[in-house]
Amino acid sequence: MQSFRDLKVWTKAHMVTLSIYRATEEFPASERYGLTSQMRRAAASIPANIAEGCGRSSDANFARFLHVAMGSASEREYFLLLSHDLKLLSEPSHDRIVAETQEIKRMLASLISKLKADG
Repeated sequence: MQSFRDLKVWTKAHMVTLSIYRATEEFPASERYGLTSQMRRAAASIPANIAEGCGRSSDANFARFLHVAMGSASEREYFLLLSHDLKLLSEPSHDRIVAETQEIKRMLASLISKLKADG
């Protein structure tokens, strides 16, 4: 069992989650229980699932949680697009967070592949 804090993908996912929390502070109050909440939950789900998977007893279980994290990353990409199209998120913030999210997805895919090859 390894510590999730030792994984670069977890560190990156955590940092981007913090960025999303900061970015959504600027969203209108009317979105507090809508898009703001949805974006934050999807963002936090990624590092949370990586952390939970690290605590599992097998590589297969860990990989399952990484797949869930991948799904949350795709969900986050959609919410970023929606918030950009609604003019709630600036172009530079959108582009930066999307690029970081895509990097996280590549890192997750690589880790999943490694787990499958080892198992």
